[in-house]
Order: sequence, then structure tokens, then C-alpha cells
Amino acid sequence: MPHILVVANQTIAGAKLLNLVQERAKEDDTSFTLVVPMTKPRSGYVIYDDAVRDSAQVRLDLTLSYLRGEDVVASGEIGDEDPFTAALDAIHEYKPDEVLISTLPQSSSGWLRRDLIERIQDATSAPVTHIVSDMDADGLPFQVTLVVANVTAGRGDLRSRMKEIAEEHDDMLFIVVVPLEAHGDGRAAAVARARLGNTLDKMRREGLLVAGMVGDPDPYTATMNSLQFYKVSRIVISTLPVTRSGWMRADLISRVRKASNIDVEHIVAEAPAEVTP
Repeated sequence: MPHILVVANQTIAGAKLLNLVQERAKEDDTSFTLVVPMTKPRSGYVIYDDAVRDSAQVRLDLTLSYLRGEDVVASGEIGDEDPFTAALDAIHEYKPDEVLISTLPQSSSGWLRRDLIERIQDATSAPVTHIVSDMDADGLPFQVTLVVANVTAGRGDLRSRMKEIAEEHDDMLFIVVVPLEAHGDGRAAAVARARLGNTLDKMRREGLLVAGMVGDPDPYTATMNSLQFYKVSRIVISTLPVTRSGWMRADLISRVRKASNIDVEHIVAEAPAEVTP
């Protein structure tokens, strides 16, 4: 069975790349391994390692969900921050019959400015195919809703709204972002990750195609970083009622609407009585 390695980052779910993968999958039962190098976000004073890795994992998970739904045999992994190292590590491990590398156009691709394609071609005997994906022009073969929530992440009213969106758009996938909380004692990552895990479990039991990540403690920064990593068609922000919500006091909804130029929906959800903003 032929095996193809796919190396991509922001373009991992680009329509041009995924259409080519589906075409190749029909040839001799080809299988695929997707490698997504980690990328640090542009926003935020502090870069959180968990958020960097999670953002790459989200891109990988959603793309694999889509491909497997199209009967493509595919697996994947997170790669080194250096795309050349990530590609060579994977080539050494999987010994693919072909390498597909997807980048943004020349004018916006850091990979091309570093001559990534030529360097990989020189380092491997496998054929290397370069796909240029213009995410604005080509889009995705599915839609993505970004859901930003913290203490209300697992609440039934938010899940109900996500199910409604999924029923309205049968090609909808979801990214859930849970910002860190500043506990001051090292518990923030553990609390956020547990909350995220419980939320994803509940949503998957509802039949939703969903992946998630822990984000920056500032919900605005967490949201904007997520938009850097994935092209979304709508944003759903879930908060406590205005009298209890620090996010609402910080005018989060209007700030995201203004900065993103994307449809933003606000869901007010109750949380357990012991939870405070």
C-alpha cells in the first residue's frame, strides 16, 4: 500500500490540499500520515507551551476527522517547531513513497522564504510535491465554529446551541478554546485541561465533531490566537450572566466582533453556584 507524508501547518485543512489527498487516496488504497509543526502565536506577552502544542493538535484532529469521514486512511502527529526538522524526522520514521508539502502563497509563506521545499528535496530521495494553498481564495472543504468558554464550557445550554448549529450545517466542525485561569499556584493548566477534557467528552457524546485547546488566560488573546491558527466561519462565546462575568465587564464580545470581522454569537450559561468570576 503506497504511503504519503503530508507536511502542513496553517494550510493543513485547505481545500486544495485535502482534495488532492482524497484523489490520491483512491489510487491503490494509499494511506497518509499528517505532520503539523508547532507554531507560536503572534498575540500575548507570555507564550504557553500547552497552548502552542494544543493549537497544532486541534488543526490535526479536525483535519483527520474530516478525512476519516471521507474514508481516507490517515493518521497524524505534531512535529517540531522547525518544519524542516519536523519533515525529516517523519521521513526517517515513515519512509514515505511521496512527500506532500502545503504552504501559503510566496508572499505570505515563511516556509518558502526559508527555501523549505528545496531543502527537503535535497535531503530525501522520495518525490516531493508542493501545494500552494491560498486559504482566503480556496477556503476549507468544511466549516468551523470557534467556541470560547471557561466555567460554562460543559453546560447544557451551550451544547444545545452547538447541536443546533451542527444540524443547520452538516459540514460543521467545532474548536473549543478554554482559557487558562490565573490561580497563582501552578494549578491553572491542570484545571483548564480537566475542564476541556470533560467538555469534549460531553460534546462527542452528543455526536459533535469537535477538538479543543487550552488558551491564553486573557480570553481576547486566546480567541485572536485561535483565529490565527484556523479559518473559522463563526465564533460562539459563552459567559456567565453579566452580573457574574468578568469577560462581560471587559467588553469581550464587542472587542472580538470589532477585531475579527466574523459573526460572533454570545451564549449566556449558568454555572455551578460555587463558581465565581
